[in-house]
Amino acid sequence: MIRFRWRPELGLAVVVLVLGVLVVIGTLDVSAAASQLGVGPRFFPMLVGGAMVVIGLFYVADVLRGGHGDPEESEDVDAAAPTDWRSVGLVSGVFLAFAALLDLLGWILGASLLFFGLSVVLGAEHRLRAAVVAVVMGVATYLLFVHGLGVNLPGGVLAP
Repeated sequence: MIRFRWRPELGLAVVVLVLGVLVVIGTLDVSAAASQLGVGPRFFPMLVGGAMVVIGLFYVADVLRGGHGDPEESEDVDAAAPTDWRSVGLVSGVFLAFAALLDLLGWILGASLLFFGLSVVLGAEHRLRAAVVAVVMGVATYLLFVHGLGVNLPGGVLAP
């Protein structure tokens, strides 16, 4: 008789698989014309979602066959240290705030605040440099998606 035992690796494998399926299903509702390059707004989400499904399937199979994660061997990481739930909560809060404020603020401001917030939460020492890099990343990603791929992103308060 095969005895099933729940392990954290299996939980992560199932989460990756389910998220991949949700991305693929969610992308099926996207309807927009392809860009000048022939790549439409569905291409990358389908690519990422499909990859997550494939990786999730392989990961579930590996865990069910007895595979497990190797312990961390880095000299900078203490595997016995407790989880930093404060950082986990702050990173989650930054992402949730981004999702909640995206339509109101628009992509450039929302993404800039996202990048800046994450850099501060994750320990950026130079806040001014982090802010400049965040704004550059927000503008660059906006231009890449809007002008390079033809994807409409919310303009928010900066919309004409």
